Amino acid sequence: MDDQERRWRDEFPIAADLVYLNNCSLTPLPRRGKTRIERFLREWTELGGRAWYDHWIGEYEALREDLAGVLGADRDEVAIEPNVSAALVGIASTFDYTKRPKVIVSDLDFPTDGHAFLAVTPRGAQVQFVRSPDRVRMPLEVFERAIDERTAAVCTGHVYFTTGWIQDVKTLAEICRRKGARLVVDAYQSIGAFPFDVHASGVDYLVGGTLKWLMGGPGIAFLYARRDVAEAARPSAVGWWGVADPFAFDVEHLDPGKGARRFEYGTPAVAAIYAARAGIELLREVGVETVRLRHMALSQRLVDGAVAQSWTVRCPTNARERTAIVTLEHPEPQRAVDTLRAAGVITDSRPGLIRLSPHYFNTEDEMDRALELLAPLRAQPATA
Repeated sequence: MDDQERRWRDEFPIAADLVYLNNCSLTPLPRRGKTRIERFLREWTELGGRAWYDHWIGEYEALREDLAGVLGADRDEVAIEPNVSAALVGIASTFDYTKRPKVIVSDLDFPTDGHAFLAVTPRGAQVQFVRSPDRVRMPLEVFERAIDERTAAVCTGHVYFTTGWIQDVKTLAEICRRKGARLVVDAYQSIGAFPFDVHASGVDYLVGGTLKWLMGGPGIAFLYARRDVAEAARPSAVGWWGVADPFAFDVEHLDPGKGARRFEYGTPAVAAIYAARAGIELLREVGVETVRLRHMALSQRLVDGAVAQSWTVRCPTNARERTAIVTLEHPEPQRAVDTLRAAGVITDSRPGLIRLSPHYFNTEDEMDRALELLAPLRAQPATA
């Protein structure tokens, strides 16, 4: 381990005791995140409600600026959300399903991507699920065949949560634009894992959160809406922070906020804002390009080792095609995860899969330790 790796690991106290390979579920709390939350607690304790005006509203707007920087967006194109589910509900509320009823979702997508639109079927939405031929990737031609003049939107992941495959959202956006449909991208698994410019991508909407690669913990998510799309949108899922002037306290008129702000809801979770800003600051210091290189090297070590052990790998074997998500088929994945946990290696499970996800602060030695423990688990039969 070199000096750089030691500095990276020192930011995460959990790394002293555990091999933490569950970063695509929740990155552990960095030291600076804990320090910022403690600052929030002091402000709350010492100032009470005055902290809103002296500190917290400023932190809220600073987070918007931080997120815009991460995404390559303008600040008025970014809304701060409590979670991605709420963001998608807001987006789903904007479409006129009497004119274009169809919404296309992949069978590899996270459940919320489908649920948000299934919930508006009473308003006329018709959700069509396209099927992955290999359960790893979704070829663009599958989407292209499904999108027609009746399609309001495609809602799909930038990176699939069970396979780590990186989707070409720029080309998909071009397909959607050509056919008159909006593209809604769930980027929870991607933002912070590799360089990305939302303007260059051409997507209409993008949602994500801070608890994974952005290292900011739960309680904060974000919604990007391209400026022209945002200004035309009239979400029916609204909150008092989503109006032009929340502090006018006008109950009788709904004046939508500028740009993406109109998608915001109610009073935000301030402690989560402090943690989120700390995580984004840390990402800027390390550099997303560095993160990407580390992810490729560490995850490839896992994939190569798993292939050598004859595991069935459910992710792309080429590091350029995936994030740091590595998934291995297992008949009883939770039992395997529990066995690894007992040995100090923290992973996760999804139906039929063991999921490992290193971050930049992990080491090659830790990948080897995980592989050493995985080897006997592959041979274990399912219990009756």
